[in-house]
Amino acid sequence: MEYPENKKIILFDGVCNLCNRSVQYIIKRDKKDVFRFAPLQSEIGEKLINERKIDPSKVDSIVLIEPNIAYYIKSSAALKIGSSFGGGYHLLVIFQWVPRVIRDWIYDLIASRRYRWFGKREACMVPSSGIKARFLN
Repeated sequence: MEYPENKKIILFDGVCNLCNRSVQYIIKRDKKDVFRFAPLQSEIGEKLINERKIDPSKVDSIVLIEPNIAYYIKSSAALKIGSSFGGGYHLLVIFQWVPRVIRDWIYDLIASRRYRWFGKREACMVPSSGIKARFLN
């Protein structure tokens, strides 16, 4: 599968309201147009997960893929994404000093309650025409 050149791919839970709001937040702050997006539930999302042999039952909310380099899950993905925005966001790298097991425990705590706290959609988000080019299909 060919990927957009020099773009990082964010796979997200397409039916999760928190995840969809997070995607909107990222798009607004991605001034350098670094990221492309796809729901985990989409055909391309499933293909990307399978290519990397990621167990979807263990990663159900966010994956950051740097094609031909690496992929990141859970808190590591969130920190990589946030620190890429520049400005004060680069201070998020401080949290990389927190052991991953602790960061992921907090991440999993929020992820396991995300539908209860933020709600769930019946279907994946359909991007508006203004941001449609930022989504893989």
